Amino acid sequence: MSDELSIGTARVYGYEPAEGDCAVLVDRLWPRGVAKAALPGVAWDKDVAPSEELRRRFHHEGMAWGDFRRAYEHELADTQAPRALLERARESGRPRLVLLFGAKDTEHNNARVLADYLGKLTLD
Repeated sequence: MSDELSIGTARVYGYEPAEGDCAVLVDRLWPRGVAKAALPGVAWDKDVAPSEELRRRFHHEGMAWGDFRRAYEHELADTQAPRALLERARESGRPRLVLLFGAKDTEHNNARVLADYLGKLTLD
């Protein structure tokens, strides 16, 4: 198996898995209105999601994007969960890791930060 693993993000609402996707929901809360049965084969990894406090500050208290990004990267650096996620994705044998999220903003969300962080880990 190749170590090459592409990493992308997708909004969970309307997500249609493609062949070769290793799809993982990376939100702390299950997305409202989405039945778990509607996402067969999708894993849920709360361990790589932002902490409840950070999630609340960003979504409900208006934390600036740059501040959220730095704080979340710091949280990710303090745990082995991102490396464990990469390992599971590689072990799946699938070429593409898709990080699913529920946020409406497709550019400013935890999955985007996590994808960038995981991309740096693969270069180490």
